[in-house]
Amino acid sequence: MSTTTNMNQQEMDKLIAQYDKESATRQLAGPMKWISFGLLVLFSLYQLSSTLFFTLPPQIHRPIHLAFGLALVYLLYAGTSKGNNKIGIVNMILALLGVFISLYWVIDYEGLVTRTGNYTTMDMVVGGIAIVLVLEAARRVVGIPIALIATIFLLYTYFGPYMPGFLEHRGSDVERIIGHSYYTLEGILGTPLAVSSTFIFLFVLFGAFLEKTGVGEYFNDLSLVIAGRRIGGPAKVAVFSSALQGTISGSSVANVVTSGAFTIPMMKRLGYRSEFAAAVEASSSTGGQIMPPVMGAAAFLMAEFIGVPYLEIAKSAILPAILFFVGIWIMTHFEAKRLGLRGLSKEELPNKKEVLKKMYLLLPIVIIITALMMNISAERAAIIGIVSTIIVGAFRKETRMSIADIVAALASGARMALGVVAATACAGIIVGTITLTGIGLKLANGLIDLAGGQLLLTLFFTMIASLILGMGTPTTANYIITSTIAAPALIQLGVPDIAAHMFTFYFGIVADITPPVALAAFAASGIAKSKPIRTGVESTRLSIAAFMAPYIFVISPALLLINTTLLESIWVMLTSTLGMIGVGAGLIGYWMSKLNVLERILAVAGGVLAVIPGIETDIAGFILLGLVFSLSYYKARKQKQSVQTTL
Repeated sequence: MSTTTNMNQQEMDKLIAQYDKESATRQLAGPMKWISFGLLVLFSLYQLSSTLFFTLPPQIHRPIHLAFGLALVYLLYAGTSKGNNKIGIVNMILALLGVFISLYWVIDYEGLVTRTGNYTTMDMVVGGIAIVLVLEAARRVVGIPIALIATIFLLYTYFGPYMPGFLEHRGSDVERIIGHSYYTLEGILGTPLAVSSTFIFLFVLFGAFLEKTGVGEYFNDLSLVIAGRRIGGPAKVAVFSSALQGTISGSSVANVVTSGAFTIPMMKRLGYRSEFAAAVEASSSTGGQIMPPVMGAAAFLMAEFIGVPYLEIAKSAILPAILFFVGIWIMTHFEAKRLGLRGLSKEELPNKKEVLKKMYLLLPIVIIITALMMNISAERAAIIGIVSTIIVGAFRKETRMSIADIVAALASGARMALGVVAATACAGIIVGTITLTGIGLKLANGLIDLAGGQLLLTLFFTMIASLILGMGTPTTANYIITSTIAAPALIQLGVPDIAAHMFTFYFGIVADITPPVALAAFAASGIAKSKPIRTGVESTRLSIAAFMAPYIFVISPALLLINTTLLESIWVMLTSTLGMIGVGAGLIGYWMSKLNVLERILAVAGGVLAVIPGIETDIAGFILLGLVFSLSYYKARKQKQSVQTTL
């Protein structure tokens, strides 16, 4: 049996576009369809060539990357929510302007470098157009929030002398703002766009090639074979499949629709409530972005910001990611036990032998991990992964890629990268104004003062800021903003760099399932026909591990494998997992038998204590968990004996 869905591809694309602005592209026809397709392919070929065959100065490479991005955004994305499938003269002009402002750097590279700080009128006009084009591109692809935040930061830079209290600064004139924003490597062409033009683009392209070999469908089949027959099988399939899907999808919403189109109907048929079925998929799909080896785009930015190899970020993320998925797995198990749900029958599963024969499709992921562990650069590792995907796919006829498939993958990868280009270019404006005004340090100090210097309160305020900024904003943009404002506050309080940045990264991601704007949960709700807000609440409950893990690894960096021994890390992981069992049992209301209100409270309390690092809290947590488990086990035995006596 192969995986089937209750939705056709057109319905899936429509649902993704509804909740994921980056996927809401025009459906072009005629010459413009092929022109845009050709530009997408050319974009990917340029990125591959610039990595393999030649190295350009960043002031040339990044504007070329931006030129492709801006031109394609204005060709493929409508300017209004209603949109249309015709480009129109205005968008054609905007696309050409996007190319022009980038070529301005390429043509006058030496002149712009030598006259830094002494710009001509033409420089100012071009720079001003560049800022406006980037803001509008970000609005179209990423959403209003990031464009609005960037605009506010630009206004703050100009009106600095009129700001109240600690926000006051000397201000900057228009010439300095434009010059810093577009003619230095600290603004639009800064670190965020640098990462987009190297690591991120190539890993997105790797995901597109994986998808073309049918590996996404294979993940579903493999998950069915591994987890399908277990209690509440479809829910566990969703957890396992979504963890794997994270390697080929950088979008929570796309992940939800891709795997949820077949897991959600299966869960509903088995007996799960619509809201719960949708929440399982939304939570698991969102977690796909924190699952190594290929995490969300923000993880590559994190490596660059902190100044460590990407492998270090992936290594630190392993245990928290496992804890996240273990937490969801536990709660789906208890829910299935509470409802008395079965697993799938053998007839409902794909042929095990056929699935195992396709294990070779996982080789590209293994190869990428191996390349990273051999200290091969992330760019080269991604290219090795792309080449290995083509080679591995050739092993069997059904996964073999034709020339047309390869070209389509090049176009698909470039299209998926456009959202990152727009987000990172716009985020560069924000980062540039922060360096120009010093507002980052001021806000960090303000955050610490607001929390009275207390670490836990600072963490709480940072969490709230990340969740608010993450409402409708892609993780990449969210992470850039919070990492430049909130992460320094945590670092000032002694939190290790990776832990501080990972904290903001996590909460930027879980914003996708946190009401009132829970895009991944709403997308899952669209498939399940459930109530959106209730689905968001259910998703938040299931993702309790994602809310607890960041606090754990800040207090005890052993969970991130930072300055620790293997034994310490195992102990933290073990106690946290046991704690999650207690929390899951308490929230669901079932362990070995149904729990009453008091038992649920004790289970959650014991679980939280076991999760909090420390011998005293661990012991207290184990005592409470042992008590609840004993009571539950005793009730289960008593019920079993009662049934046997009746029979």
